[in-house]
Amino acid sequence: MNIHEYQAKKLFEKYGIPCPKGAATSSADEFEACIDSIEGDFVVVKSQIHAGGRGKGTFTNGYKGGVKLAKSKAEALEYANAMLGNTLVTIQTGPAGREVQTIYFTEGADIEKEYYLAILMDRATSAPVVVASTEGGVDIETVAEETPEKIFKQVVDPAIGLQAHQARKIAFQLGFEGKQAGACAKLIFNLYKMFWETDADMIEVNPMISTKDGGVSALDAKVGFDSNALYRQKEVVSYRDLNEEDSKEIEASKFDLNYIALDGNIACLVNGAGLAMATMDIINHVGGSAANFLDVGGGATAEQVTAAFKIILSDENVKGILVNIFGGIMQCDIIAEGIITAAKAVNLDKPLVVRLEGTNVEAGKKLLAESGIDLIAADDLPDAAKKIVETVAAAN
Repeated sequence: MNIHEYQAKKLFEKYGIPCPKGAATSSADEFEACIDSIEGDFVVVKSQIHAGGRGKGTFTNGYKGGVKLAKSKAEALEYANAMLGNTLVTIQTGPAGREVQTIYFTEGADIEKEYYLAILMDRATSAPVVVASTEGGVDIETVAEETPEKIFKQVVDPAIGLQAHQARKIAFQLGFEGKQAGACAKLIFNLYKMFWETDADMIEVNPMISTKDGGVSALDAKVGFDSNALYRQKEVVSYRDLNEEDSKEIEASKFDLNYIALDGNIACLVNGAGLAMATMDIINHVGGSAANFLDVGGGATAEQVTAAFKIILSDENVKGILVNIFGGIMQCDIIAEGIITAAKAVNLDKPLVVRLEGTNVEAGKKLLAESGIDLIAADDLPDAAKKIVETVAAAN
């Protein structure tokens, strides 16, 4: 689960992480009050969407830049009115973009130098890792490719947490000295404390800045959390913005279905994440494109399968459906009953290819054959993928 920058800054303040003061609102009527709460002559106006690259983004109405530095409060008001309610397209949103429904106003900062700082889970070591660079304000991928020597990493033993000497080491690697090195180390230490206690899976500060008065501050914030731990993170859950999530994914979560929308036209209904990935790969291999990742799990009910079909068909891009089931814990006859119920409930009018294998497979195939549903049976996964791709191509 991701949260907005202004929400992340609230957590930063709670954990003693220095950041510019700010105010956020979703109402244009509150713009002036928010702007008036900002001290100083400069006001930074920031669109709030769950995507990076906002500053370089372009609105669909032609307005450029989702992050603006206003030199006056009147200018800040002008920027905010141009952003709110309009769709911002960035390198991370894709061409559809995201509608800006909240504006965040912050103090301007007297920047001396920009740095990159992040804490995330390292899959190679199964441990948290602190990543830092002297090259802040730019894509870390570009730094990694062009100047990898400017990226510093510190793996953290989760049993004992980040140690003070490790935080100081990173500060020194970034070139900080004296009291400023201590301020940087403290920021890193508190950031790790927040990472651990909130069950975050990533906290990115780009840029972290040094200021001319000797301070260190988190100018930006991008934070994501482990969805499996949200049951114990009530404050974090309260920050969830459903407007930033795909409506189909929200509906799927109500039925404990693992669903991720993609941009293809062949929907997949599979049991098991690994099998789902393999199914999407084979569809692509034979010339098709998957419309979704959908794992119904090992014990799906007819109700869940029906819900899955309804979610799949709510995507107007879907032109055909491939059901790929390998029954272990899941029994093929139960899945067959779910398919039959679902197809009748939604008045299925899309090509449907079904591949069943495993527990009670013969009973499952018999149920489907006698159901009267218009479907195409497949013997194995390559056969199923080929049939659905060819059928969709022929129908369109």
